[in-house]
Amino acid sequence: MLSRLKPWAPMAACPLVLGLLAASALAEGSFPLVGSPARGARLIVQKGCGACHTIPGIEGADGLVGPPLTQWSRRIFVAGLLRNTQQNVAAWVLEPQHFVPGNAMPSTGLTASQALDVAAYLETIR
Repeated sequence: MLSRLKPWAPMAACPLVLGLLAASALAEGSFPLVGSPARGARLIVQKGCGACHTIPGIEGADGLVGPPLTQWSRRIFVAGLLRNTQQNVAAWVLEPQHFVPGNAMPSTGLTASQALDVAAYLETIR
């Protein structure tokens, strides 16, 4: 059977294998966070995110306007359309109206670095 494979066939499977390995490593949390979860938690409190969201680990964050952010790191999508990566979460936090015009989430006024910190905190919510 192997004699029928083209010489490049094993290489064609490499991206698939690497993708599966990366997904496994992400699931195990072995890649470092880009932002600072501690700074992210402080920013979540400062910006009042808990007025709209229930956010585990943030005192008084029991809002019911937006979706609860429980088990955030286990979610596949942000806003039903972006893959749940730190970069996409940061982009959403920075400009939610860019992705879903008219949605209830306001602009946060965060910098890109601060948005990555918020995303890093959310990634800790299992």
